[in-house]
Amino acid sequence: MVSILQSEWFKFRHSKIMFIILTVPIIGIFLGFTSRFSNEDFEINEWYLSLLSMNLTYALLFLPLITGVLASAICRYEHQAGGWKQLLALPVTRGRVFIAKYVLLIVLVLVMQVLFFVAVYIVGMIKGFTDPFPMVIVWKSLVGGWVATLPLIALQLWMSILFKSFAAPFAINVILTLPTILVVNSERFSSFYPWAQPFLMMYIGGETGDTFYVPWVQLLTVVGGSFILFFVGGYLYFQRKAV
Repeated sequence: MVSILQSEWFKFRHSKIMFIILTVPIIGIFLGFTSRFSNEDFEINEWYLSLLSMNLTYALLFLPLITGVLASAICRYEHQAGGWKQLLALPVTRGRVFIAKYVLLIVLVLVMQVLFFVAVYIVGMIKGFTDPFPMVIVWKSLVGGWVATLPLIALQLWMSILFKSFAAPFAINVILTLPTILVVNSERFSSFYPWAQPFLMMYIGGETGDTFYVPWVQLLTVVGGSFILFFVGGYLYFQRKAV
């Protein structure tokens, strides 16, 4: 498994998609400085207001869309010139290849999350925030957003294995991501839509007693259930995929 992970990282590191991860802090800083919210109108910690404004766009659009690009990129080499045949001709199992690709993706998304919150801190320092830095709020938002992407990454990896075209799985991800803007405003449907979960789990306005600001039931059923469905579906499809 370690050698497969090293191989996947080597291929991904030499792809042109790697720069996308490095643009995350730039995106975060841009969102932080273009925010129109002001703490003059609210009695609220300056860091909370910055997080609210930056998470609004990042968690709704950028996070799910960038994970889709990464998933498409991680299968790009295998779809070219019989790459799947060459890879699976090696003494490796299909299951380990699928898991290795998935593990690399979730690690990359975790790095993205860390870089984004580094950007949050940089924005606060440049703006001269004097309020206490909310470490608990930050780690809940960081880890919560990462956990919420786990089922989305599984589905996007499945679609990336299914389609040879780089654009096809990304287009599907865009189609499923854009309705999130409307879904999050619906109390009835937002709790059940997987693409809305990154925003809901990074939103800092929830009850402090809830895990990642969403109820345990929602975390286990929606995030956990969709993860099992997408991961198992992609795993079984890859096991039966003709190469």
